Amino acid sequence: MKELGLASFAAEEEIDIGMIEGFFQELPEKAWHLGMRVVMSAIVLLIGVQIVRIIRGLVKKSLAKGNADQGVIQFIDSFLKFSLYVVLFITIASGFGMDAASILALLGSAGVAIGLAIQGSLANFVGGVLILLLKPFKVGDYIKEDTNRNEGTVISIELFYTKLATPDNRVIVLPNGTLANSSLTNVTACKSRRLDIKVGISYDADIRQAKEVLQKVLEKDEAVIKEMDHFVYVDELAESAVNLGIRCWLSTDDFWQGKWRLTENVKYALDEAGISIPYPQMDIHCCGKSK
Repeated sequence: MKELGLASFAAEEEIDIGMIEGFFQELPEKAWHLGMRVVMSAIVLLIGVQIVRIIRGLVKKSLAKGNADQGVIQFIDSFLKFSLYVVLFITIASGFGMDAASILALLGSAGVAIGLAIQGSLANFVGGVLILLLKPFKVGDYIKEDTNRNEGTVISIELFYTKLATPDNRVIVLPNGTLANSSLTNVTACKSRRLDIKVGISYDADIRQAKEVLQKVLEKDEAVIKEMDHFVYVDELAESAVNLGIRCWLSTDDFWQGKWRLTENVKYALDEAGISIPYPQMDIHCCGKSK
């Protein structure tokens, strides 16, 4: 029995040694094949990245020639980039012996769990699609978002987020889902905007003269759209002044420059006409006499 046990142990030892020797004999060949796969995968990756860039460039040029909205171009480009890189990943994984069908089946079975984990991202994606379909704003518009009071010029509408550039050169990144499900104001949606300026004149001033002076300011300013209503009116008889209103329409692109210029010219015109702009004052009565 003892001899039989020694013989079995010796046989097992010979098998183990044979397996180890066989492994080391096959190792160079396996390493060669693995190295070749790594090299081929690297080549496929480099070529694939270039192909993705070419396809994206062709699609963007085609959309631009078709006069597609800039936001639509950016959104489609983001979606196309994501999809093509997924295809590239599956192609490289297949080169390492993984079955493409198995990869797709794995992704499909994990779809529910992934969907629950990225509900916010899916909502942003759907929000981006709604923005492009309903077009509440486009690239280049100045918008004010009411939820968090963010505002700025839309510089890009991407797969999940929209970027705004503020007047002081900051970039605000907003989720598409938030923009699609909240109220906002598109300041530049129309070609023209109405401007209202209020100015007070003294009760001693001639209202008719003041209105004529201010009307001439509107007539002289080239930014005022003469085909649309532009006039001066008495807005309020306030405690310390007669408040006049100036109403006109300006091009949206020239709105702020026109507003600042008209406000300044109103002051100059009233000064030249000798019409004072009063400031708040208080009459103090002492012993039946006012001072």
